[in-house]
Amino acid sequence: MEEGINRNRFISDVMHALVHNGFLFTVIVMCLVHAGLLGATWWLGVTQLAFFNVLSVTVYLFSIFLCKAGFILPVFFAIPVEVCAYAAVSVHYSGWECGSYYFMFSIVPIVIYFGCFIFKGTRRLLIVGVLALIFAVFAVLYFMYSDATPVYAVSEAGSRALLIYSSFVMFFSMVFYSAIYIYASEMVRSDLEQANEQLSADAQNDALTGLLNRRGFLPVIEALMDGDPRHHFCIAFSDIDNFKRINDSYGHDCGDEVLRHVAKMIKKEMHGCAICRWGGEEMVILMRDYDLAVAKQKMEYLRKSIEITPTLFYNQRINITVTIGLEEYRDTYHDPEEIIKVADERMYQGKQHGKNMCVWEDLKKAS
Repeated sequence: MEEGINRNRFISDVMHALVHNGFLFTVIVMCLVHAGLLGATWWLGVTQLAFFNVLSVTVYLFSIFLCKAGFILPVFFAIPVEVCAYAAVSVHYSGWECGSYYFMFSIVPIVIYFGCFIFKGTRRLLIVGVLALIFAVFAVLYFMYSDATPVYAVSEAGSRALLIYSSFVMFFSMVFYSAIYIYASEMVRSDLEQANEQLSADAQNDALTGLLNRRGFLPVIEALMDGDPRHHFCIAFSDIDNFKRINDSYGHDCGDEVLRHVAKMIKKEMHGCAICRWGGEEMVILMRDYDLAVAKQKMEYLRKSIEITPTLFYNQRINITVTIGLEEYRDTYHDPEEIIKVADERMYQGKQHGKNMCVWEDLKKAS
C-alpha cells in the first residue's frame, strides 16, 4: 500500500511540475521533434528541408533560453510562425502526402492552453487570431500543394514514415495538453474543496496558506502568557517585500503562489512553532522557549533561505525577500497584541532602512 501511495505521489509531483513548467517542456519537445526531422530529411535527401530544420532547432534552442529568462510572450508567437513556415516549406519540397501540415494542428492545443494563461479579458481575441491564421495557412497550402508535384520525389516508404511521425506528434500534443488541462482543473477544484472544508471545519486557519489566522493564533499566545511565568518566547513579524509589485507584474494567481511558497518555507524551517497569516502578505511566528539570541539566528537563516529560493510560477522564477521584526516576551507585556505590535514596528523600521533584513531592536535607538 505504501508503494502505491509513493507511486501516486510521484505521478502527482511529475504532473505538478509539468503544469508549472509546461511551456519550457513544450519548447524542448519541439526542439527534439525538429532534431528528429533534421535527421530524417537529411537521410531522405531533402537537403533544403534539412537545412530549414537546422534553423528550426536553432529557434527553439533560443526559445529555451527565453523561457528560462521568463520571456514567454515572444516564444508564444514564435511557435505558430515557425510551425506554419515549416509546413509551407515542407509541402513544397517533400509533398502533401508527407503530412507536414499535421504539425499546424498539433500546436492548436498549445496555443489555446498557454494563451489562456498569458492573455486575459479581450486580449484573448489574440488567441482566436492566431488560430485563424493557422487555419488560413492550411487552406492556402491545401489549394496550392494538395495536387502539386513536390520538388523532391520522396520514396513511398519515406513519405509514410514522415506522415506517421507528424501524426504521432499531433496525437501526442492533443493527449498531453488535454491531460495537463484536466490535471490543472482537478488541482484547482481540489484546492477549492479543501479550502471550503477547512473553512467549515476549522475557522481558525487561513484557507490559502493553511496557517493559523488571528482567531486561532492569539489564544495560543494568551495561553503562554497566562501559564508558567518562567516560560519565555519570541514573536517574529514578517512581511514579503514589494508584494504589490509582484501582483501587478505577474497577477494575483502568482501572488497567491508566492504566499503559499513562503508559508511552506516557514513551516519547514520553523517546525514546532505556531505560525499565523496575520493579514495580506504578513506572517507572524511564535517561537516557544526561544531566547532572543537563538531567535535572531533562526530568523536570519529563514530570511536568507527565502531570498535564495525563488517561487516557480509557469516557468517564471519569482525572486522574493522578506523583512522581519523580532521581539522577546517580557512580563511587562499584558496582551498578545502588545508584543506583536512591537515586532510589527520593528519590521516597519526594516522596511524603511532597505528591506530584506531582520530587526530585533529599535533602529533609531541603535543608531
